Amino acid sequence: MTSLLLESPGGAGTAGTVGATRALGPVPETPEAAGPGSVPVALADPDRPRRRPVPKWLRRLLGPVLLVSFWQVGSSAGLIQADILAGPWTVLHTGYTLAADGTLGHNLVISLRRVALGLTIGVLAALVLSLVAGLFQIGEDLVDAPVQILRAVPILGLVPLAILWFGIGEQVKIFLVALGTAFPVYINTFAAIRGVDGRFVELARTVRLGRLGLIRRVVLPGALPGFLVGLRFAFTISWLVLVVSEQINASSGIGYLMDQARTFGQTDVIVVGLAVYGVLGLLSDALVRLLERRALAWRRGLEAS
Repeated sequence: MTSLLLESPGGAGTAGTVGATRALGPVPETPEAAGPGSVPVALADPDRPRRRPVPKWLRRLLGPVLLVSFWQVGSSAGLIQADILAGPWTVLHTGYTLAADGTLGHNLVISLRRVALGLTIGVLAALVLSLVAGLFQIGEDLVDAPVQILRAVPILGLVPLAILWFGIGEQVKIFLVALGTAFPVYINTFAAIRGVDGRFVELARTVRLGRLGLIRRVVLPGALPGFLVGLRFAFTISWLVLVVSEQINASSGIGYLMDQARTFGQTDVIVVGLAVYGVLGLLSDALVRLLERRALAWRRGLEAS
């Protein structure tokens, strides 16, 4: 690196007489002065258009596309046998056939109805229990311990009792879905109620807000984020429980189709059922995310201010 020296104008013949000399600091060497061994640095062209970033959804789609591609290559090359796992094109053809003849749609509606009923019952029960346990100390003493004990029991372990109580009809399937979805909603809502900022509670008491007003204006809005988190988990668990419950002496539903396909070794039908469950899980999670953005818009605005 070199320094640039500015000389004041003087006589042309006077050598060594330097006026006010000022060092302007180091400047980059030119390619000629740097020598043959240096590498010139390419400057960015301001007129060159910037490359647009790849959309996030397209980047996230890359992994599944690669997985399906490897799956298809393995099936075509004979590395994956059809009786072990059917190829992607076979699965697509089977899914189209089941959708065209109405088999898939009929069983899908039944599965959705079971999830809707079980989820509604489970969420409402969890909300009531979490409010009782979260707002009252005696409620926590009476409710929280039994809920925690039941939560530690695997859902599959309750299947024999559920069959004895409700039989093998629709009631047992709805009961299992309701039981599985109630726990995450209760846990997250109860924790959110107990985690409400105490300053807001004191402010409500200062303005002489009654108990109902405190619950409606402070506790419920403060517990809403926790409830929505629990609702997301509840949707996911509802599909997991439904897979098991629909294979208990069922005569309809996506799980029933998969169980029948297992009996006859139809791996393509099983994969179609798994794909349907996966799509339903993604759609339900996206629905709760949308609800969360709409319901908590006031919270983001408050934090931004």
